[in-house]
Amino acid sequence: MKYLKILSLVLVAALQSCLSADDDPVAVAPMTGSEVNASVGGPTQPNQLWIDLSDYENQVVNKRTDWDLGFYSGDEYRVIINGSIAMAVAKIPDATNIDNVKQTDVNNLLGIVQMGTFDPSNMQYVDNPDGNFLTQTTGIQEIKENDAENPIYLVNMGRALPADGATVAPGSILLAGDTRGWKKVQIVRVPNGYKIKYADLNDTNHKEHIITKNTDYTFNFFSMQNNQQVTIQPAKKKWDLGFTSFTNEVFQNGASAGSYFYADFIVTNMANGVGAYQVTVSGNLDQAYNAFKLNDVDPAKFIFNDHRAIGDKWRTTTGNNSTSSAFVYTDRFFVLRDAEGFYFKLRFNRMKNDAGERGHTNFEFEPL
Repeated sequence: MKYLKILSLVLVAALQSCLSADDDPVAVAPMTGSEVNASVGGPTQPNQLWIDLSDYENQVVNKRTDWDLGFYSGDEYRVIINGSIAMAVAKIPDATNIDNVKQTDVNNLLGIVQMGTFDPSNMQYVDNPDGNFLTQTTGIQEIKENDAENPIYLVNMGRALPADGATVAPGSILLAGDTRGWKKVQIVRVPNGYKIKYADLNDTNHKEHIITKNTDYTFNFFSMQNNQQVTIQPAKKKWDLGFTSFTNEVFQNGASAGSYFYADFIVTNMANGVGAYQVTVSGNLDQAYNAFKLNDVDPAKFIFNDHRAIGDKWRTTTGNNSTSSAFVYTDRFFVLRDAEGFYFKLRFNRMKNDAGERGHTNFEFEPL
């Protein structure tokens, strides 16, 4: 059900200290809270799920393998890789003609342009996990006006989804199927868009595709596997939370151990103004959550520069692979400002179904 949003002078007055003079008038959020089931398909977590809290019944779902690259639709020319399937990318040294590149030219890179090697240097081969793609120095560099300045990349296409019917122990997960191979890729600018050139490593002729910027969306997505553009995320301000597997940075004993593949991860729509922060509770969670009101919101605590503001902070997976090893923290909830300026509190109730299978999140939220 789509909620009706109306203007409220009272709410404007209450929140005016949090808003700039140029912001649009504040609309009233949905007047009642809701409980939401957000399933990414079970313990193999084949799906990505996008939710707008103001229209939570209209969930948007795609397979993780439906896309490979995302092309930014704003003024800058930036491209992201699909971290939900463990992709990685590196420049091919001294390569100038994509059709001349062969596997023998990149053999020294095949073993290191990988995820989960526990080598901190492999962070250079993935997108910055905080989501600040406009300023990142890893992954694919900014696409330059001069075609000759745009490198030819070796792209690790990541992992396929696990086979249908794969057996997964209760409480555990299985994210990675077979490897999806390698591509060589070069991206250049065209008027109001991009041209992607791509091929398998030993191909002597490449494919090309033009991606025109559609500014209704943050990214225009493309599948090299299927040779087509695809719609993945909803329109810019039509989602707040993304439920997905995720390429993050992992730490051991306080030091970076490089990129690592995370399940049960939540990203916020940071590119379009969504921010969140955690409220840690020392006493009874029910009482603290129910008592939290709009006046308790602390604007200084919102995280607007990292789409991992919720991330994996809502659950833990320590221990063995027993059903009880993965569970939702019971000492915290979150406050969220959505893409349209509404404020919510939300807490997570479970990450498994009654059979103990992960990938079945339940959360509740209330407008503030």
